[in-house]
Amino acid sequence: MSSDAGTATAARAPGERLPRLASALGSYVGFVPAVLLLGLCFLVPLGIVVCYSFWDTVDYAVVHDWTLGNYRYFFSVGAYVSTMWATLWVAVLSTVIAIGLAFPFAYWLSRYVPRKIRTPLLVLVIVPFWASYLLRVYSWLTILGEKGVVNRFLHWTGLTSHPLGIFLYDRPAVILVLVYLYFPFGALTLYSSIERFDWNQLRAAMDLGASPLQAILRILVPQIRPGIITAVIFVFIPILGEYLTPQIVGGTGGVMIGNLIVNFFQEAEYTRGAAISLLVAGFIVVLLFVFRKSLSTKEAYGA
Repeated sequence: MSSDAGTATAARAPGERLPRLASALGSYVGFVPAVLLLGLCFLVPLGIVVCYSFWDTVDYAVVHDWTLGNYRYFFSVGAYVSTMWATLWVAVLSTVIAIGLAFPFAYWLSRYVPRKIRTPLLVLVIVPFWASYLLRVYSWLTILGEKGVVNRFLHWTGLTSHPLGIFLYDRPAVILVLVYLYFPFGALTLYSSIERFDWNQLRAAMDLGASPLQAILRILVPQIRPGIITAVIFVFIPILGEYLTPQIVGGTGGVMIGNLIVNFFQEAEYTRGAAISLLVAGFIVVLLFVFRKSLSTKEAYGA
């Protein structure tokens, strides 16, 4: 009798497991498109780039010989290393200026502007996104060019007798346009952090003798630190890989590492271009790990 019951239970077990397995697999079906997209559009190309960075190029043909020569070549050429350093300081300076402008704007918008007016002002911040990125960069040619708005104004006021070419095709022009392009990212990110701040804490600090600046630095800034770090990453990381802006308004005097990578690929130096791309990607990954604790979700939302 007991053997019959055991046999029946064993017979039912596979039948019970199949629906459970199907239900468990069904709960993950929604992830299949994302996994395919991630694999085909990110992981596979990344794997190809990694392999290419360790291969060699001989007479414009990729040779599958594993080597570190591409990395050694990059660090042995002074012009390439200086371009990397120039990219870093341009990215740092552009980020500092963009966040430096975005913070007071977000502070003013969160503390002093009535709620019914905030939405139109935020819309004005994101209005540039309604236009093409390429169009927004090219518009600066009509502002800074020899026949642009700035030169026309200087000529109209009599300050110059002929157009000046100093406003374009150099790093200051690149920094100016990058600040314009990435200011909205910093402003919106900082506003979302400051908007949740309890302003009674700031008033209490000033009642206890702190100056407004001291209250901001000691009370407000530590509490919105995750938002500040997030804003820095949203601005700094995309600037590291910028290609179009230095290409259009920077010219030969505003070359960044993205332009160098494109030049390698255009000249069929695929392995060297892949190596430099991987160096930039590795630096970004290290940067994200450094800021990992500051990007904690619980800390960001005050939990």
